[in-house]
Amino acid sequence: MEQKNTCSLCDRPLGQAVEMHHLIPKSQGGREVIALHPICHRKIHALFNEKELARRFSTIEALRQTEEIKRFIAWLEGKPADFYRRTEPKGGKRRR
Repeated sequence: MEQKNTCSLCDRPLGQAVEMHHLIPKSQGGREVIALHPICHRKIHALFNEKELARRFSTIEALRQTEEIKRFIAWLEGKPADFYRRTEPKGGKRRR
């Protein structure tokens, strides 16, 4: 896999912490991975379950077209590479 220096979701430079995201979840037979900031990776999984990721959001382009991700990317713009804040799950309520 070719290493790139920017996050595949938000296009900001990658920092020290990098996570690999399976475009199609491993549980759904996926193998291809992309590099993401931890905050970007967590946002994806907070919004979509594994079946949704496999069926509807198996490309970075499909993810970027959702309104939630568009707003998230706009909010991240200009923040440092290693910026992190806890991600609220879908619906804004924390699971306990």
